[in-house]
Amino acid sequence: MLGKRVSQERATAEPNPIPTYEFSSRIFQRGLGLVFLIAFLSWAVQADALVGRAGIWPFARMFPIFRQSLGSKAWRLMPTLLWLHPTDGFLHAILWAGSAISLMPILGFFPGPSFLALWALYLSIATAGGDFMNFQWDALLIEAGFLAAFLAPWKSRLGRPGEGGPPRMALWLFWWLLFRLMLESGIVKLASGDPAWRHLTALDYHYETQPLPTWIGWYAAQLPEWFQKISAGGVFIVELAFPWLLFWPGWPRRTAAAAIIGLQILIALTGNYCFFNLLTILLALLCVDDQSWKRLRLLPSSFVAAETVPDPKRLEDWGRWRRGAGARSAKDGAFAAFALLVFALGAVQLVEIAFERTIPYFSIIQPLLDDAEPWRTVNHYGLFAVMTTVRREIEIEGSRDGKDWRAYVFKWKPDDVMKRPGFVEPYQPRLDWQMWFAALGPWRRSPWFLGFMGKLLEGNKDVLALLAGDPFPGAPPKYLRALIYEYHFTDRAQRSATGAWWTRRLLGLYCPVLSLSKEAAGGHADPHPR
Repeated sequence: MLGKRVSQERATAEPNPIPTYEFSSRIFQRGLGLVFLIAFLSWAVQADALVGRAGIWPFARMFPIFRQSLGSKAWRLMPTLLWLHPTDGFLHAILWAGSAISLMPILGFFPGPSFLALWALYLSIATAGGDFMNFQWDALLIEAGFLAAFLAPWKSRLGRPGEGGPPRMALWLFWWLLFRLMLESGIVKLASGDPAWRHLTALDYHYETQPLPTWIGWYAAQLPEWFQKISAGGVFIVELAFPWLLFWPGWPRRTAAAAIIGLQILIALTGNYCFFNLLTILLALLCVDDQSWKRLRLLPSSFVAAETVPDPKRLEDWGRWRRGAGARSAKDGAFAAFALLVFALGAVQLVEIAFERTIPYFSIIQPLLDDAEPWRTVNHYGLFAVMTTVRREIEIEGSRDGKDWRAYVFKWKPDDVMKRPGFVEPYQPRLDWQMWFAALGPWRRSPWFLGFMGKLLEGNKDVLALLAGDPFPGAPPKYLRALIYEYHFTDRAQRSATGAWWTRRLLGLYCPVLSLSKEAAGGHADPHPR
C-alpha cells in the first residue's frame, strides 16, 4: 500500500515526460539553410547558360507566350517574382539574395522570416527554370522551406538551448512530409507494374543506368544477383513499412529515422543526386528526440539542462491539442486549420497515387490540390517508378568540313569509357542530367536540345563552360551531329584487362547533321538539317 501511494504521489508530482525535439530542430534549421545555400549557388553558376537571355532555353522569351496563353492566370499558374522584371539581372539578384538569406538560418538570425523568403525566391527560379529545374528534390526543398517557416521561431535570434522545442503541429507536418516522401516512393514502384521491381531485379540495372553513377556504384553493380534481390527487398521495406513507424514516438520513430538515413547514405555513395540525400537525412533527423541524443551522449553540454518534462503550462497546451480542444489564440487556430488542410491535401494525393486515378469522393479537395500544385507546397514524390534497363548516351560531334568530326566531352556524364565515374553531389550539373533524359527518347521530345545544339554552333562561352572543354578553340564548328551509344559497366575481368569502366556500342544517329541558318548570324541560333 505504501509503495502504491508513493507511486501515485510521484505520478502527480512529475507528469509523464513528453519528448522534445529542440536539438534536432536546431540541426534541421541550420542544415536546411545550408541546403538552400548549395541550391542557390549551384544554380547561379549555370543559370546564364541554361535559361539566360543568350542561353539554351531563355526564360524571358517564354514569359510573353505564357502571358498570352494564360492571361490573368499566368502569375498563379507560373508563380515567380520574375514576372516583375523578367531579365537576367533580376534573375541574378534573386539568386544572390537567396544565397545571402540562406546564411541567416545557418547563423541563427531571423530563421522564420528567412525560410519564408527562401521559399518565395527558390520557387521563383524553379518556375523560370523549366525542364532544368523540374526535379523532385527541387519540389521537396520548396515544400520543406515553406513548412520551415512554421517550425522556426519568428524572432531575431534562434535563442539559447533549453528555451523550448518547435511547435508540435509543425513537427507533425514534417513527419507527414517524410512519410509521404518515402511511402509514395514505394507505392509508385508497385503501382507501375514494372517487372524489374516486381521480381526484385531492379538493382541489377540501377547502378549502371542511373543518371550519374559513382565509382562505388560500379563496385555495387558487381555484387551477386542474390544480394541485389535482397537489397531491392530492403528498399521496399524501408519505403513501405518503416514510414508507418514515424507516427509512434520513442524507439519506433527512431528506428524509422535510422532506416531512412541508412538508405539515403547508400544512395549517395552509389549515385549523384545533388542535395536530395542530405535534405532527406535532415528530415529524418527531425524524428530524433532530445532524450535520445542525451542517451547517445551526442547532445552538447549546453543542452543538458533542456527540459525532459514540460512545464505544467506547456503540458496543458499539449493536452488541449491532443483532446482537440482548440488553440489558445486565433493565430494558433489558423495554424491548426492550415495544418489540417496540408494533411488533407497530402492524404488525397497519397490515395490517388496508390489507386492511380482521381477519387470521386475527394471532389471537394481536388480543386484545392490543383491550385496548390504550381506553388509546389504539396508535391508528388517517387523516384524510379519504372526502372531503366538499358543505358543510352548521346555523343555530340562537330565538324568544320563535314568530314573530320570531333566529340564534345561532358564533365560528369559518361562518354570516354576510360573516365572513372566521379562524385559531384551536392552540386547538380543540370545539363548532364538533361542529357540522360534526352537519351530516353527521340531528340524532338526534348525541346531544349535543339537550343543546346544551336549554342554550340554559335560557340557560346557560357554553354561551353558547362562542358569539359571546347574541341574547336578559336571558331565554332560549321556542322553538328549527335550519335547514340549503348553503355554497360565493365565486369571485373574486363576492368582488370583494359582499365575501362565502361563498354559502349554505337546504335546509330540520334540527331541529323545540323548547321546554322544565315539569318541566325548575330541573333538566336536556328539550327536546321543540312
